[in-house]
Amino acid sequence: MSPARTRLVAGAVVCAGTLLLAGCSGSGGTSSASKDAINYALPANFTPNWILPIGTAAHLNTNNISIANSLWEPLVAYDGSTGKIAWNKAGSVATAADFAADGKSVKITLGDRHWSDGKPITSGDVKFWFDLIKANKAEWAGYNPGKAPDNWTSFKTVDDRHFTITFDKAYNSQWMLANELSQITPLPQHVWDKSGDAKQDWKYLNDAAKNISGYATNTLWKTISGPYAVKSFSNAGKVVLTANKKYDGGEKPAIPTVNLLPFTTADAEKNALRSGSVDYGYIEATDLDQKESFTAQGYDVKPWSGWAITYMPYNFNNPAMGAVFKQLYARQAVQRSIDQDSLAKVVFNGTAVAGYGPIPQGQASDFVSSVQKNNPYPFSTSAARELLTSHGWTEQGGVMTCTEPAECGEGVAKGTKFEMQVLSQSGSTVTDNMMSAIQSSLAKTGIKFSIKTAPVNSVLSQTPQCTSGQSICKWQLSFFGTAGSWYFNAFPTGDSLFQSKGGANFGNYSNAEVDKLISASTTSSSNHAIQDYSAALAKDLPVIWLPEPDYQISVVKNGLGGFSQDSLANFHPAQWKWTS
Repeated sequence: MSPARTRLVAGAVVCAGTLLLAGCSGSGGTSSASKDAINYALPANFTPNWILPIGTAAHLNTNNISIANSLWEPLVAYDGSTGKIAWNKAGSVATAADFAADGKSVKITLGDRHWSDGKPITSGDVKFWFDLIKANKAEWAGYNPGKAPDNWTSFKTVDDRHFTITFDKAYNSQWMLANELSQITPLPQHVWDKSGDAKQDWKYLNDAAKNISGYATNTLWKTISGPYAVKSFSNAGKVVLTANKKYDGGEKPAIPTVNLLPFTTADAEKNALRSGSVDYGYIEATDLDQKESFTAQGYDVKPWSGWAITYMPYNFNNPAMGAVFKQLYARQAVQRSIDQDSLAKVVFNGTAVAGYGPIPQGQASDFVSSVQKNNPYPFSTSAARELLTSHGWTEQGGVMTCTEPAECGEGVAKGTKFEMQVLSQSGSTVTDNMMSAIQSSLAKTGIKFSIKTAPVNSVLSQTPQCTSGQSICKWQLSFFGTAGSWYFNAFPTGDSLFQSKGGANFGNYSNAEVDKLISASTTSSSNHAIQDYSAALAKDLPVIWLPEPDYQISVVKNGLGGFSQDSLANFHPAQWKWTS
């Protein structure tokens, strides 16, 4: 998936095709009081700032996506909102996707749907999106070279409610549907196509979307297909949605007014919960000992698990330690020094699950291999030490040192000390506690692990893809958040993360055999291909695998129900209902 629908959770989320920086922003609200409204707490320091249902690099976060999807329904809503990750046809414009027997094309059928101004939603509205993306793909956050729209060779309109997209080769239909077709959003061509030129229209729409204060008044944003419209949208982050009375889709909004509330800190949001002015909010894992105080106030406390993995990338091109990182035995020694079970239980207060490979393990799926499930490198600092001493390392002054370079591996010089530094997210007690625990266990193996912290945005900017000769390539390990490092699209392929030169392959990991497995996972019709990929990376350790925490610990008013929390980290206000 691309860094635009996959979430890179920073402080709250990194991004299925999307790179996501989620935190929490802040202002309180007054109690919704009536059942005609709901107050939903946005993550702290996280201000919605984009209405256009086409993501660009500066506007990738789940909140923007969730709001846009409430206004303009996607062609294929592939998410976890019904309790499992699947096609939610009630929230989609398309009703059927019929793949050709050779896997090289798909025919889409649209529902009998209308825009809020009464005009029908047609194949032309989808073609308008298609042409915009084709002409401006480099500026689209969902773009990975070789994937959509590069692999879509033609768009053929059959009639107003049927069209065919042809591919450059046969693909796994599940992957194509879940990760590529799900990115398409029909757009109101009769309102938005001002010039007939895709380049000019792109500029016009993006320029308009930069004017946040105009979201509620600009007529451009009033022609919608989704269950909600924007009533107000503040630069400070508060968004008020109102039910679209002309909506003719399958997810009729049950609550007329939805107030999305920003908070400057998680503590401010927690105080709003205690005052009763938030109906659907959250607490941190470290606050679970206060659970009874919230249930006593009429809230239900329930974890929101995420379809994500958490990890620390190695910088394989680091001039000092890159040669060490390239030795599989060295990576095995590091992984065997990470006590994931204790981290999940103690640091995360039981709100995380151990992760041993590239496929999320917080939910059951057919994608995880038995190799990954069974943890090929169980925690054992004694076994980790043995791995190093049997490869030419000797402990000197408490730190393993290469004394037999012929055994240490190619490029590892005599006298090299196993010392590595992480640049980690600042401002999180959970992150600080986890890094300290890792530091302690690595020390028992004889590996010195130093910790430097910075705000998430700074971590990301200081730990980019690089070559060994660049001054920016001095970073060794990176960590960008304890709320999930990477949120996948529904099909957890690794093309962005672990394919050579992938857009989110921060550490420059490269393995030709893994590249083949990743390509096979997107083209094979069998899950064996992605299971083989799962097994390979569980063994090869392109990163340090870490426990995957819940997206958030939700605190929900009793009587608010009718929905499942989407493991893709989207929220779906049309599904919320006051049941009592």
